[in-house]
Amino acid sequence: MLPTFLWRLARAWIIVGCSFTCASAQTCLLSGRLTDADSREPLVGASVYCPADNTRALTDEQGRFTIALKTQFDSFPVILYQPGYHSLQRSVKADSQAIYLELAMEYAGNAIQEVVVQANNPLRDKLGSAQTSLSTLTAEEAKALPALLGEVDIIKALQLKPGIIPGPEGTTGLFVRGGSSDQNLVLLDGATVYNANHLFGFFSTFNADAIDQVSIYKGGFPARYGGRLSAVLDVGSRTGDLEDFSVSGGLGLISSRLTLEGPLQKGKHSFLISGRRTYADVITRTINHLNRNAADYNPIPDYYFYDLNAGLHFTLSPKDRLTVSGYRGKDDFHFVDDDFDFDFDWGNIASTARWRHLFNDQWSADLSLVYTQYQYNIENRVDGFFFRASSNVQDIGARAAFLYLPSARRRVRFGLDATGRRFDVARLNAGSNDGQVRFSSGQRFGGTEVALHATEEREIGARWRLSAGMRVSAWFFENQTFAGVEPRLSVGYALHPEWTLKGSYVRMYQYAHLLAGSGLSLPTDLWYPSTSGLRPQISDQITAGVVHVFRDRYLLTWEAWYKKMQNQIDFIDGADLYRTPDLESQLTVGDGYAYSPLELEFEKKDGRLTGWVGYTLAWVQRGGFPAINGGRYYAPRYDARHNASIVAMFRQGKRWQFTTTFVYTSGYAAWLPEGRFSFSDIPGTPAQPVLPVYGDRNTFRYPAYWRIDLGAIRKFKTRKGAAHDLTFNLYNATGRRNPYFIYLDPEYETVQIAEQTVKVPTSIQAKQVSLFPALPSVTWNFKF
Repeated sequence: MLPTFLWRLARAWIIVGCSFTCASAQTCLLSGRLTDADSREPLVGASVYCPADNTRALTDEQGRFTIALKTQFDSFPVILYQPGYHSLQRSVKADSQAIYLELAMEYAGNAIQEVVVQANNPLRDKLGSAQTSLSTLTAEEAKALPALLGEVDIIKALQLKPGIIPGPEGTTGLFVRGGSSDQNLVLLDGATVYNANHLFGFFSTFNADAIDQVSIYKGGFPARYGGRLSAVLDVGSRTGDLEDFSVSGGLGLISSRLTLEGPLQKGKHSFLISGRRTYADVITRTINHLNRNAADYNPIPDYYFYDLNAGLHFTLSPKDRLTVSGYRGKDDFHFVDDDFDFDFDWGNIASTARWRHLFNDQWSADLSLVYTQYQYNIENRVDGFFFRASSNVQDIGARAAFLYLPSARRRVRFGLDATGRRFDVARLNAGSNDGQVRFSSGQRFGGTEVALHATEEREIGARWRLSAGMRVSAWFFENQTFAGVEPRLSVGYALHPEWTLKGSYVRMYQYAHLLAGSGLSLPTDLWYPSTSGLRPQISDQITAGVVHVFRDRYLLTWEAWYKKMQNQIDFIDGADLYRTPDLESQLTVGDGYAYSPLELEFEKKDGRLTGWVGYTLAWVQRGGFPAINGGRYYAPRYDARHNASIVAMFRQGKRWQFTTTFVYTSGYAAWLPEGRFSFSDIPGTPAQPVLPVYGDRNTFRYPAYWRIDLGAIRKFKTRKGAAHDLTFNLYNATGRRNPYFIYLDPEYETVQIAEQTVKVPTSIQAKQVSLFPALPSVTWNFKF
């Protein structure tokens, strides 16, 4: 009943909107596109303001905007504002009913200007949107934050936003509003990234030099997104400078970066190539070579990772743009000695070809072809035997999206997505080198996911903002079909010029599942499709909140939310992933819920001091699993009651910028043994604790996690177009020993038995393992 009602409501607004469009035929439509003056990349979320009739709009993801103006004006001023850029003011003549402008803004660096125009304040623009639960972060903002070992990481920066629980110490996991990490849709230029981690989760796959901006939706998802339950992480790559060739990069403690970009034809076509590689393996190989003849030689394993981003941008005509982008990232771990040879590698491939066509000032199309692959391989040779294990997931898809802008008060999006997906699950090959012993197992699946979506965004009078949409998705697998109707509704109501009430409801379907036994995101986790025994996951989320802007420079956002989840997956106790031919027999299905009465963010983006403060109070529960806790509910590993963060960035003159971050998370849930059985097989020999005794799941809580990081940037400018800086970071400045994991270790007592001295276990002690003390780092960044 609810989806039918929402669809009828959306259809009614479309009909009413058409009548509004006819009634406003006497208006002049001002539209255009706003770009960066240097790189010619679109500026997203910039404010466009016409003070003559107090009308404003925001640029979309392609930098486009549309404003309806009264034709009685002979000319009118237009003011454009974007944080970090010099504001623009243009006088436009109303000499036709449709006016189109191509505008470019000059980057002002960190010297963000004060603009005393109340109506075009970017914080105030958030009052005029129905969108809930959206956070954005630019690469420049991420680069200013302190980073582990100097490695700028956009995903780690997002961990500082409210509603997002970070994973354990140092990792890049995102647990959004009670969801697991696999319930996040991670997109790079529209292509899905299935494992966005390097170094077993300590760094993300995104090189900040190749990234333009990141948006994360925690709720209120637009209908064009689907396939995951908890969050959408939309990462956009830079397209390269259309005017000048440049070389930039950085030299850090564990990796180096290099980016080349420039025009293929000035003002029309450009390219960008950006690479990053660690070099720990170069050092370890040198040490191994120097010590190979030593009597106590113990080789050090080789490890490295790299990223390579490349893109081509073509301006085919004033109305046509073609962008081709690609990404390749890989981790490689290798260890060898006289008796043992071990290789482990994993990585992603993602590529997109995207054509954008502007039919006229009201209609545009966005057509994309995408390819993505994630694969890992493990190979081990020892004593004449070998062992190989691998897993792979691969997507080939096409998308068509259309945007219709009938007026400044209405925006209609609709489109079609189709993706063919293949899974190679837990493929194992083992045996002896002489071929006398051979064993293999594994499964291969294939299917197709399709979706139709439509959304209308509109302003109703001076106070109401509405976004109503529908997504119809389906998964075709062998002789089975799973389908779902996913309504989306977001509403905003302006109580006051400084206060807006917002609310949203969304339903999401997920047809691909990550089988992760540890609850963390590891390279060896397995992706698995929906089948007759493993139904699609479903979530329903309701969000309500308030947005308040005061003094035109402070933004306060409060949201409360509730999420209900169906068909959640977990492993049975003692599950075996590789030796079992039927992997589904190792799984159990239940449900879950999560809620928060308080998700709070206080933000300031203008002036010398900028930053934000965030706090989340939340509960997460899973239950109804027949094979776990007798069906009783329990807290999953990533349940943390309190999560708080403080980010402060202070600019001192033109040369120095100082940054500090503070993060606090109350203890994560953990499943530890309540005790151990011990026995002595032979009288007089030491008793050994061999069998742990487990009770209900996750009844233990880790100690609270908190950390303070410090950073400073010293800028140097040598000549026009060239600059470099030194970035200093101090990770975990207080040296706090935060828990990475806890294990149980027996305590022994020496006793005399039958004239023999033996050790007898007397107790079990919990011991904590911590990773990072205070870690300083320095990075040199350059551009010329």
